[in-house]
Amino acid sequence: MKIPLSQAIVCEGKYDAIRLASLFDTLILPTDGFRIYSDGEKRALLRKIAAQRGLVAATDSDAAGFQIRAYLKSFLPAQQLWHAYIPDIPGKERRKGAPSKEGKLGLEGMETQALLKAFASVIEMQEAGKIKQEEIAKLDLYRDGFSGTAGCRERYRALLRALELPEHLSTNMFCACVSREEYDKARE
Repeated sequence: MKIPLSQAIVCEGKYDAIRLASLFDTLILPTDGFRIYSDGEKRALLRKIAAQRGLVAATDSDAAGFQIRAYLKSFLPAQQLWHAYIPDIPGKERRKGAPSKEGKLGLEGMETQALLKAFASVIEMQEAGKIKQEEIAKLDLYRDGFSGTAGCRERYRALLRALELPEHLSTNMFCACVSREEYDKARE
């Protein structure tokens, strides 16, 4: 049984869309990778859908996926864009002959449980009828040695691994998608 989502999902490619369609009952729109940069019609469509029902960005956890997320953030209002982050898992998709440049498994190759966990906060927000409020401040990351201190980069990466979040996740996005409870538990 598919999980109904009120928000639409924006992903990178058609194989990602097929994988997501096997789990979620909602509109799924691929960006066709970096083609989003030159496709004004697709951007206009994403703006319209985001305004009507909201969008969940679900891209690979590699640098290209984060570049596409950043681009989406540049033209979509923050209150209309949610994020589902897939974890960093080494591997390659079955249909590909070789792993990606970074050697990470893409969204299309993710196990069902990993995808459901990535979408858990979006599903919770939908059930609660509200957007998850930012509970962690960047100051918390600084105080706890995950930002702005000697050796913070490795500690921050270890924190991301503990929470099964991608290594390219910015501290701003970390604060927006991790609850105080999750943070406190992983920090220990």
